[in-house]
Amino acid sequence: MKVAIVGASGAVGQEFLRVLDERNFPIDELVLFGSQRSAGTKYTFRGKEIEVKLLQHNDDFKGVDIAFTSAGGGTSKEFAETITKHGAVMIDNSSAFRMDDDVPLVVPECNAEDALNRPRNIIANPNCTTIMMVVALQCLENLSHIKRLHVASYQAASGAGAAAMAELEEQYRQVLAGEPATVEKFAYQLAYNVIPQIDVFTDNGYTKEEMKMFNETKKIMHTDADCSAMCVRVPSLRSHSEAIWAETEAPVSPEAFAEAIRNGEGVQLMDDPANKVYPMPLFLAGKDDVYVGRIRKDLSNPNGLTFWLVGDQIKKGAALNAVQIAEYLIKVGNVK
Repeated sequence: MKVAIVGASGAVGQEFLRVLDERNFPIDELVLFGSQRSAGTKYTFRGKEIEVKLLQHNDDFKGVDIAFTSAGGGTSKEFAETITKHGAVMIDNSSAFRMDDDVPLVVPECNAEDALNRPRNIIANPNCTTIMMVVALQCLENLSHIKRLHVASYQAASGAGAAAMAELEEQYRQVLAGEPATVEKFAYQLAYNVIPQIDVFTDNGYTKEEMKMFNETKKIMHTDADCSAMCVRVPSLRSHSEAIWAETEAPVSPEAFAEAIRNGEGVQLMDDPANKVYPMPLFLAGKDDVYVGRIRKDLSNPNGLTFWLVGDQIKKGAALNAVQIAEYLIKVGNVK
């Protein structure tokens, strides 16, 4: 098995290295690719030092079975043909292809089989907030069809990359030292603040991040359910949180949903409010699963439930989900 990582020096690229090693992913040869800036950088993987190669339009992907790409949508679009032309399966972490009809958008707990139908040999990894939400929603969908969704997300600085995490840490230091805060990665100072904007606004008043949740949920879950989202950047470092209101066709009790989560795939129940037990990002960074708590009836809707979830958006929301897609393809013998 020859595996490539494109964007190896980025936050998600580094997470790919950790996840592949943690899960003992079958790799005979690993090739790393990056930009002019990161080419030549060396990383150690399973005791072997690997140098990042410059991503170019050539035959470097000949013999590659699976290519994990996380170098931005522009790079993915430019190099997709180069990456796939010799038969490599491209599992792409950008938004470049997510809504293309001929590219499956896959969360293995929900729609793993969609990965088998990939005319362009590209599989799209969904947006991090969507991934985490649908993993939990699949447990509810199995009990009664979801008709309508409302979600408010509380997204950590790391969702904007490693430099954004560093900026938040520096802002706290600056504010406490009485210095002006450096603001480059966000629209405003994030330290001691929350920013109700992630990505740019669209014509309908929703941001692109919010519209991703609307569109991607439908494609992944093959559902007609509309999702109205409010995505907010909060001053935590890693792991996103979401408050979700879901309306189902038939009433579902909190106890039934809790049991479904307890028995679900890729989710864990953390729900004992009497003892102050509920998911929090501070304690769940680096975890594989999505953690669900605060499950209760929606007081405004007899067919509604509301709950809270937390997941590591760099791990399950990006690298881990992509690796799980690859594991599924290997399991069913669907890699070239």
